[in-house]
Amino acid sequence: MNEISLLSPPLAFLIILAAAAALSFGLSRLGIKRRTLADSSGEPYACGEDLPSHMIQPDYGQFLPFAFFFTILHVIALMVTTVPVETLSSFTIAIVYLLCAVVVLLVLYRR
Repeated sequence: MNEISLLSPPLAFLIILAAAAALSFGLSRLGIKRRTLADSSGEPYACGEDLPSHMIQPDYGQFLPFAFFFTILHVIALMVTTVPVETLSSFTIAIVYLLCAVVVLLVLYRR
């Protein structure tokens, strides 16, 4: 017969899940209890001034292309520097990956 081991992944997952639930429930008793909220608790705080809602909407139109740019460059650096140089096929894969990344950057910053 097969013996059920405590190290089998499904059983270990259930044991850890039960331990985390018990720990969460036990520590929630020690937490600070929520008080009643004031009427203006959902309003933004601006040093006691009333803020119009149209002034606090950030515009990420200029941020997102730069975020994608740096993400793509970091992935390119990771992939190209970790390719082994022993074989010609791995070097070819790195060059193709680099060319595809250049195309992606050109598409990202096309005018």
